[in-house]
Amino acid sequence: MLNMKEKVAVIKEQIEEKIRHPYLLKYIESPIIDEDKLLILISALDHIQLPEDKLRNYAITIMLIQIALDTHELVSNEELHADQLKHRQLTVLAGVYYSGLYYKILAGLEDISMIRSLATGIKEVNEHKISVYQKAVEAVDILMESIKKVECSLFDKVFDLIEDRNWCEFASNLMLLKRLISEKNKYLKGESSIVFDVLNVLLITKHDYSELSVEQQHLLISTCDRYINNSKQIIEKYLSKLPTLNECLINRVNAIISQHLPAENIFVEEG
Repeated sequence: MLNMKEKVAVIKEQIEEKIRHPYLLKYIESPIIDEDKLLILISALDHIQLPEDKLRNYAITIMLIQIALDTHELVSNEELHADQLKHRQLTVLAGVYYSGLYYKILAGLEDISMIRSLATGIKEVNEHKISVYQKAVEAVDILMESIKKVECSLFDKVFDLIEDRNWCEFASNLMLLKRLISEKNKYLKGESSIVFDVLNVLLITKHDYSELSVEQQHLLISTCDRYINNSKQIIEKYLSKLPTLNECLINRVNAIISQHLPAENIFVEEG
């Protein structure tokens, strides 16, 4: 019997085989498989002792959906040169291709209830993405809840099978924590961050980051940190309530938590 690390590696390889399309990969980047989400997903399905073949098919299907959603998110609406336009068109095509792969697997499973659940999850993810990217949220709490839904709605449909709210709260906050740490790191590197773009609109309303004072930058970071710390506390709380979590997942949780750098260590005062 494979251990958890081996299960993740085997299923990841099977996903890579399915998304490998020679023509598409000549022109666009190979899609990234989120190994943490894959680990959480397999751990959840393993927790309810799902048969190996069903576990594998569910895991592959849900990760293909995630890859399709992530690929469509890469498509911009900016005006492009002719050579760039082909890249955007192929990115859209790739998202459609990955979507087709998961529909094919779902049809083979003949699991109508799961198909309906995943369709609901996809709808929720897209609704919250639209709300965030159009900066239509009205408060920071609403923004963070939408980010959690974007990260977790698809997986919540699987977590419902577990019928254990401890597990669900743990997993959804872990996904949120990882996303917020990633967004914070992007901001600190001067890269585009949708979370900080919306925080900027909600808290400061300046459109150019270069115009922000140290105090305003600290406000954005410390606001994000507050939600990072809240998620960490929730995760730590539920870890103690879930004694059967596998060692591989626990080690990864500790690694993600250790990535967080408090705001007070980031800025040097002006002058």
